[in-house]
Amino acid sequence: MRVAVSLLFALSTLLLGVWPAHADGFTLARPVDGSVLRGFDDVGRFAAGHRGVDLAGETGRAVRAAAEGRVHFAGVVAGRPTVSIDHGNGWRTTYQPVRAGVSEGDAVAAGDPIGTLVAGHCVATACLHWGLTDGTSYADPLAYAAEPVVRLLPRGATPPSPPRINEASVPLAGGVLPVAGAISSRFGMRRHPITGVTKLHDGVDIAAPCGTPIRAWQAGRIVNAGYSAAYGFRVFVDHGRVTTAHTHMPRITVEVGADVAAGDVIGRVGNTGLSTGCHLHWMAWQDGSLIDPLILTR
Repeated sequence: MRVAVSLLFALSTLLLGVWPAHADGFTLARPVDGSVLRGFDDVGRFAAGHRGVDLAGETGRAVRAAAEGRVHFAGVVAGRPTVSIDHGNGWRTTYQPVRAGVSEGDAVAAGDPIGTLVAGHCVATACLHWGLTDGTSYADPLAYAAEPVVRLLPRGATPPSPPRINEASVPLAGGVLPVAGAISSRFGMRRHPITGVTKLHDGVDIAAPCGTPIRAWQAGRIVNAGYSAAYGFRVFVDHGRVTTAHTHMPRITVEVGADVAAGDVIGRVGNTGLSTGCHLHWMAWQDGSLIDPLILTR
């Protein structure tokens, strides 16, 4: 009887520890076939930890895209060859150390080879460090694996819930940069120059003289135009899967509901709202998720 109870408890514990493999339709295939050498440590954004999964592999073997998307980066980070793929839902998978066989901007399907594994991450054997990030936070890629992932948990414990992530798709690219100028501040975490608060910089700043024309990235429709205390005068354009916003304008010169073609002037560079000088703060959402707008130009 005691053995039966123990088996029942073990089975219930395993079942409690099954992570959902298809959360919101987002599914990842393992980029290499090896076993898990080290798992993901959910330590938050700033604490030290293992923000990825180490999978056993062989030097020179192909590493494959975990889901469809577009190559966001292919190069060297801190001395390690790295590839990252933007999946069009606000999240990217990262692969290192991988000698890239693709270039930035390439579209890839799930299972496509993206490079070859090289030595350098694990000491005793070759392995792939596989990560999942939205550029700010990290998640366990095995939580979205095509095959169920089982975790043995103590009695009464419940498995952590992975972030809700929409289905992967190939990010849109192409179109015109809205303003000709230098990138003065990129998308990502930064210390705000006025408030002093460290937070997500939710767009890209393009420096240009006040009065410089702002042009539509692609054809679309003006869906919102008005004033915000933080963003000043701003205009939103719906392009279909993508919505863009253009802020800090000196005034609104377009009408909501108007159709625009790629390259049409939809405003001018200004300095309204919380701004330290003439520039365009350009924002973008793809399928409702905030993204780095520079992805749209690759």
